[in-house]
Amino acid sequence: MAPPSRKRAAPTETAKTGNVSKRIMTGMALKKESSGSYAVQGAARSEGSGHPLKDRFLAVFVIPEFKSGISNSTLKERFGDADYIKLVPIINELTSQSRLVMSKVGETELFYSLVSEDVASRFHGLDASARMVYQYIERAGNMGIWTKDLRVQTSIQQQALNKIFKTLESRQLIKPVKSVNAKSKKLYMLYDLTPSTELTGGVWYSDMEFDHEFISELRNFLLSCVRRMNGGNGVTLPEVREKMIQGKVSRVQLAINELRQLMQTLVYDYLVDEVETEDETEVMYLQARRVTPMCSFKWWDCLSPDFQYRAIQFEDSVTLAPHEPHYHTA
Repeated sequence: MAPPSRKRAAPTETAKTGNVSKRIMTGMALKKESSGSYAVQGAARSEGSGHPLKDRFLAVFVIPEFKSGISNSTLKERFGDADYIKLVPIINELTSQSRLVMSKVGETELFYSLVSEDVASRFHGLDASARMVYQYIERAGNMGIWTKDLRVQTSIQQQALNKIFKTLESRQLIKPVKSVNAKSKKLYMLYDLTPSTELTGGVWYSDMEFDHEFISELRNFLLSCVRRMNGGNGVTLPEVREKMIQGKVSRVQLAINELRQLMQTLVYDYLVDEVETEDETEVMYLQARRVTPMCSFKWWDCLSPDFQYRAIQFEDSVTLAPHEPHYHTA
């Protein structure tokens, strides 16, 4: 979990001369030694503990391929049997400080991941129950998890669970969110995650309420684009989106998929027709042909053998030529 970004203060004179650990975090490099292992220059060295083996162990997590973690077997291979045994107290120390996270890969393989000091400080002092609750919330991802589901899965009483929520919230590890589908219920997810659009409703919702006015204005704009752009001969979604950005129609930038959803509402209301372009690679939208049902023939005229060769005159001065498709859009 990446910690929330924080502004760094400008380095003081003390930091320039005495404590340079803050300054060299931005310039890290690895130097390959003759033994084949890596010595870290920069960030990892700034954490120098005075313990060479511990520094070597921390330096491993600076190597690009091990930034996300390293397996137990790979660790043993890199350090050899003698040094690997000596790593046990170092691993225990870092684990107790919440700097190292151990997880299982497969049936038996252990996997080690290094946690930053900032994140570790937020986990420090948490008991087993709080860590278990955090793990369940973490697995839920950006969909979150209901408090009721947490109570069932963890078997923790509601009063104790509320205390854990309060502790995790105060450390900025989790946050409560609400769903547009169940506004009275509370979900929890990790602090740095953005809730899924299934929870927030996406751009169509404002303050957990369906934004009818916003959608109505956008529908009118889309209908105007269909009628006026390209001489009324059809318009594509990318063209509409570009026009919307140029005109600064919406403060919220809409994706193509969201514009498609909105355009479909016009299609379902028989205000717009949807046709494929000639190369069949894109969909084009045209103003629907509004044709009245009243015309110059009766239903029995359809039985005449020459009916398809007739021109049909409608009351609104619309004439359908022989064989011309009849669009019932109104």
